[in-house]
Amino acid sequence: MKSAALYARVSTRDKGQETENQLAELRGFAEKQGWEIRYEFVDRESGSTSERPEFRAMFQAASQRKFDVLLFWSLDRLSREGVLETLQHLNRLNSYGVNYRSFTEQYFDSCGIFKDAVISILATIARQERIRISERVRAGMKIARAKGRHIGRPRAVVDPKQICHLWAQGAPWAKIGRTLGVSARTAKRIAVTGASAL
Repeated sequence: MKSAALYARVSTRDKGQETENQLAELRGFAEKQGWEIRYEFVDRESGSTSERPEFRAMFQAASQRKFDVLLFWSLDRLSREGVLETLQHLNRLNSYGVNYRSFTEQYFDSCGIFKDAVISILATIARQERIRISERVRAGMKIARAKGRHIGRPRAVVDPKQICHLWAQGAPWAKIGRTLGVSARTAKRIAVTGASAL
């Protein structure tokens, strides 16, 4: 007999909704499958973050193989963090040897024949999401540069006289760099070139 954990969630913004409706259906489904319910994890928080107490407790139990399959109402009840993060959660369950099943979305079933197809589709969507994020970042940087904004860490202003003074006292380049908030290599270059700023 497989052991199961149920995960139910309602958002604080879901007025009038209760997790008991989800749990009743999940319990009935698990019973029909012949699964022994060992845990019920319930969050009343937004699914846009993984910093949910019961969500974290569920993964802790999964990592210790305290149950064989996780049953949840729907994918958006499990997570609303985005495709990439959701895929990572499902992959974590797989890495622990724990299967998962969505009650309302039969194709989200790592116990069934659609497992590889679903993961493949999610991976493709996640890859496209990463590409879109990267393109948005590049476009934002291009606009910022066009407006004359500096991209990256703020420039460190260093007085070459300070470097020379520390060097004359016998301080090594690494210590000079740490003291002035730059790398040893940068400190040496400023001392040689006499540059007053990076």
